[in-house]
Amino acid sequence: MRYLFSLLLSLLLSATPSLAEGPAEARELIETKIDAVMLLLQDESLEKTRRDVQILALVAPIFDYPTMAKLSLGKKHWPQLNFGEKATFSDLFIDRLQRSFLEKLDIYTDEKVLYGEPLKKGKKVHVPTTLVSKDSRIEMLYKMYRTAEGWKVYDVEISGVSVIQTYRSQFDGVLSEGSIDDLLEKLKIDGAFTIAESDETGS
Repeated sequence: MRYLFSLLLSLLLSATPSLAEGPAEARELIETKIDAVMLLLQDESLEKTRRDVQILALVAPIFDYPTMAKLSLGKKHWPQLNFGEKATFSDLFIDRLQRSFLEKLDIYTDEKVLYGEPLKKGKKVHVPTTLVSKDSRIEMLYKMYRTAEGWKVYDVEISGVSVIQTYRSQFDGVLSEGSIDDLLEKLKIDGAFTIAESDETGS
């Protein structure tokens, strides 16, 4: 029994560093990518179109866009789509998500990003960040999980509002009264779906 206890204890102790590596690795990935994006935003010599292409290429490896598209419809609607509809929806959703991301970056001035301690949620990790400007603070939470290709973002919370859940609610409203074709057409329209944000002003 003493030998078994010692063996179990040594296994637990040896596992501790690897458990810690997960959250730390996820945070480092987010921090590296965001810092690189901020540098591109500060480069006044870059033309906007070229800058946007570089930004999307920079962040694409850490976002699981296909999974985000699937989650935005949820178990209620995603299984109802055929293969072609899923492919078309995913393409339009990803384009909408990327355009929304770039639109928000267009209002960048002199903000800086603070990184909080990553939170382990079972097999997933949440990485908190705060976008700080002169008179406001916006809390953002990157929700990540490990894939065969490394850590990937599957959702983002902005001031406590989930991007995926917000889209899901809007999409559900369209599909409850119409068809997938109606939703696909709306996804092609700029401003048809938006993510509400609320600034948290204070020190």
